[in-house]
Amino acid sequence: MVHHTSEEIKSNQAREGETDLSQLPEVPPGMLIPAPSSTPRKRTRWPDAIDVIFEKDPACNNIFEALLYQGLWAIFFHRIAHFLYNLHIPVIPRLISQFARLVTGGIEIHPGARIGKRFFIDHGAGVVIGETAEIGNNVMLYHQVTLGATGWWRPGPGRKQKRHPTIEDDVTIGVGAAILGPITIGRGSKIGAMALVLESVPPNSVVAAKPAELLVKSGEPLAKHEELTQGWEMDYQI
Repeated sequence: MVHHTSEEIKSNQAREGETDLSQLPEVPPGMLIPAPSSTPRKRTRWPDAIDVIFEKDPACNNIFEALLYQGLWAIFFHRIAHFLYNLHIPVIPRLISQFARLVTGGIEIHPGARIGKRFFIDHGAGVVIGETAEIGNNVMLYHQVTLGATGWWRPGPGRKQKRHPTIEDDVTIGVGAAILGPITIGRGSKIGAMALVLESVPPNSVVAAKPAELLVKSGEPLAKHEELTQGWEMDYQI
């Protein structure tokens, strides 16, 4: 039996292009850390729209499961609607997008949105992508993400001008995040769950919303939050 030292194991992993997840830094709960720079897997023989599902969702075990993903069908219908939209064909692109919304559990992508390759929506529910949104390659969205405008009541550049975000390549956007307005999320950035982003983000950045805090423990307000809980009636229900 051949024994290898830890240094030899790390060296072998580096040569094989694998990521030693045990070496990732420890961070407090609720904080987001960048994903490994390389994915320890081989490309499949399937097209990009399917291959990216195997890459980014360990729960997908075979092609039959991949074909059940709502995000896959959302992007399939969007490609058709976007093609017709660019031909200035009226009504039909919107009918396709609304049909896709119905069959995908609420993924609403305007036919005018421009989406790159290897786009993946995990879980695929309640996603909204506006008309002038632009999405680069290898972008991943979780459910309930909104790429929207800032509201019709605000001064804007006009109906056909840029109103929605630009998401550059290799961006990941967490569940419930809202990115609003004609801003840019730089390449390689990570947007955490429930974040509200109203300003452009430089490349390779991390944006995280403040995690929930424990105010009352076992019926007693915590000392550091006592001033926040004075006068409250704790009648919240799930």
